[in-house]
Amino acid sequence: MLNSSVAALIASITPVSNQQSLRIQTIIDQKTKPLGSLGQLENLALQLAQVLGDEPLQIKRPQMLIFAADHGIAAEGISIAPSDVTTQMVNNFLAGGAAINCFCQTNEIELHVIDAGIATEIKHPRLIQQAIARGTKNFCQQPAMTKAQANQCLALGAAIASEILDQGSNVIGFGEMGIGNSSSAAAMMAAILKVSADECVGRGTGISDHVLSKKLAIIESALRLHGENLTSPLEILSAVGGFEIGQIAGAMLAVAAQKKVILVDGFITTAAALLATQLAPACVDFMVFCHESNEQGHHRMLQFLDRQALLNLDLRLGEGTGAALALPLLHAAAKFYNDMASFESAGVTV
Repeated sequence: MLNSSVAALIASITPVSNQQSLRIQTIIDQKTKPLGSLGQLENLALQLAQVLGDEPLQIKRPQMLIFAADHGIAAEGISIAPSDVTTQMVNNFLAGGAAINCFCQTNEIELHVIDAGIATEIKHPRLIQQAIARGTKNFCQQPAMTKAQANQCLALGAAIASEILDQGSNVIGFGEMGIGNSSSAAAMMAAILKVSADECVGRGTGISDHVLSKKLAIIESALRLHGENLTSPLEILSAVGGFEIGQIAGAMLAVAAQKKVILVDGFITTAAALLATQLAPACVDFMVFCHESNEQGHHRMLQFLDRQALLNLDLRLGEGTGAALALPLLHAAAKFYNDMASFESAGVTV
């Protein structure tokens, strides 16, 4: 059962209002261009205007939240890297040396790194400490976490997102780091979409055919083990989820509740988005899906959510990199909506 604070947050999430949709669409259609010629940028401008309600549209203090945690399933040897790499990469984020640091700096995004459950405790003044435990349990043997811990994930994720929003942001992107988390995301996907594991399991960071077969067999076994306990979003998170995935989902709920924009990265963060939309279906109205990952199940996830990604760059890194790379498209959509001349104002006859 969801705890009272999480349940109250979910109850506060309402769909985007369509009352202004016709007016907004008319503004877009009357710009000096052939109808629909800006493609997905027109859809993005419509979504931003519906969500933010500001005119002129403004992208205010964009933020990136990277949640990091370790996974007990990594002990099964189904990744190219050991769990120690989670700690090493978090230190790299904090030192400014990762791809996400480069992309956030390029696009003027403030970056925050959160310890949601890293196996090794890291003491750093810029690391936000909200570890649930030092990694999940191995979900091919037992539940990844307790239901109390699953509730805690959602609550802590919501709390940090609310704190960031209170500082004046209206766009938050999400990234993750955690060796083994593509296995958790694939298992969650299979449980939520009610599809077979072979539609969900991919190569993650680039495993071999042999390891891929092993990964698939392990996840199939885990889904059988937990089968009777995969009937609600909280049970799915508890059985096969990850601390970082749960906290991202909670943070997404908080952003949706405040009617701001959620930037969804790749396969792992889309698994968190799936969880959030299972808890509060209206969340999807606030989500911009930034890129379609090269990970096998991501296209299927997007189909399930009936959404199209902005970019397709064959990315499979995670960290929020696709979300950071997509931010200039939000600026472009807002700029044309605000400043592009209409046929009338430009004196152009159609």
